[in-house]
Amino acid sequence: MSVSVAAPAKINLYLHVTAKRADGYHLLDSLIAFADVGDTIEAAYADELTLGCDGPFGAALGTEPDNLVLKAAKLLAERADVPAHAQLRLTKRLPIASGIGGGSADAAATLHALCDLWGLALPDHTMNVLAAKLGADVPICLHGHTAYIGGIGEIIDPAPQLPEAGILLANPGHALSTPSVFKSFKGPMTAAQRFETTPTDARDLARMLAARRNDLTDAAIALVPDIATMLAALEELPGAHLARMSGSGATCFALFDDKGAAERAAQQLAAEHPGWWVRGAALLSAHR
Repeated sequence: MSVSVAAPAKINLYLHVTAKRADGYHLLDSLIAFADVGDTIEAAYADELTLGCDGPFGAALGTEPDNLVLKAAKLLAERADVPAHAQLRLTKRLPIASGIGGGSADAAATLHALCDLWGLALPDHTMNVLAAKLGADVPICLHGHTAYIGGIGEIIDPAPQLPEAGILLANPGHALSTPSVFKSFKGPMTAAQRFETTPTDARDLARMLAARRNDLTDAAIALVPDIATMLAALEELPGAHLARMSGSGATCFALFDDKGAAERAAQQLAAEHPGWWVRGAALLSAHR
């Protein structure tokens, strides 16, 4: 028996830093969605726990014990009191340390895949606790539906159904660590600003998002100036309604009417900037 689970890109449609705790962690308000492009986790029975990596970014990812996929597997096995017996394979299509939750999505997909493989049915609360131990973005990736997040990522609140929309993702090829961006962030703080109405289409969604922002953008640009170049290029693409950075960067996105429009724009952008990672996709309200 083998199990395959998608680990889609996580998109911060907006991200407000609302406060800073005494312990140094920043509190957030963000609207999270997903795109139909991402990594894949495959799990099969084995006599021991192993991990192999392939895909465009597989060679750049280590398979040491601190790999989030292996950590997720060991944590789940320990909590469920079962042997950590599985052959795992990660097909890595998303850039590493790119602000779209690749590692977190992989960890969440691993939890789902191994629950299926090992026949586990742990309560949602238990799964959320395990996810939070793996990283701030893992709970929302485990949740798998559009939602608002609060706190440092552990608070997940319902969000409105998103309309059909296309999304173009672009990354300049620079890894950018989340801690370094938060360290560079100097404020100001922004109040939580959740939607009062449900967006009707992609243009309406972009209009509502334009009244919000990603507070980490300036800090990320200070570390990777190419982000500013990329945002300007996205804004100039035909049919683009909004361009913004996701998470702590360096990946940015642009919203379009539908997936086809995003894919056409991606072809143009990739031709103009052959060194960038560029993908056109559909924006998803849910992936599970």
